[in-house]
Amino acid sequence: GRAPQVRALSYSLQLVGGALPGPGGLPGGLLAASAQLSSCRTVLRLFDDLAMLRHSCGYGLGPEDEDVLVRGLSVLCNVANQLYYPCEHLAWAADVGIVRAASQRWWTLSTALWGSALLLGILRSLKVLCQLRRKLRQHKCSTSSPQSQKLRAQVKAEVLSILMDAADLSNAIHWLPPGFLWAGRFPPWLVGLLGTISSLIGIYQASRGGNSEA
Repeated sequence: GRAPQVRALSYSLQLVGGALPGPGGLPGGLLAASAQLSSCRTVLRLFDDLAMLRHSCGYGLGPEDEDVLVRGLSVLCNVANQLYYPCEHLAWAADVGIVRAASQRWWTLSTALWGSALLLGILRSLKVLCQLRRKLRQHKCSTSSPQSQKLRAQVKAEVLSILMDAADLSNAIHWLPPGFLWAGRFPPWLVGLLGTISSLIGIYQASRGGNSEA
């Protein structure tokens, strides 16, 4: 349960450390602390495969009453997330010397899978938003009804999910090999800002139980 807080702290330290002048001293210490927390999160994710597998199996091919496109995007997103974990584990194992492999290749593949899952999540949320707007137009004469309020809450949750995934996707592209879009061009403070925004939205959604799956 501490993962969201550790994530937010890591990115916040990177934001402040990258924004302060000078490479050494306090800015360097904050960036080093951020890197340590990021490594901590990588190690903690070694234990997430089964949880992700339970989630993927629980969703399966999605509810039959759900839109086919939404179901397809959700399944693809689950597959990308499921493949992300073993790729990252191999990259980590190569870095620490447990296995002999080119770790950078596996880091790149895991980042690409993460970015793909984020993009699929954005597309899914956009489709769900279109459906919710259509339903809201049908309830426009009764804006104070419980059904309309529920739909507006779902719209808010999907918009926040899009903002969160878009911030993370921007960072994911930055971490890909140079030459692809803006890969490698973000300064540390911008990476920290985007990650902090994403983390705070995630904490807010978790505290309100406001994500679309919940």
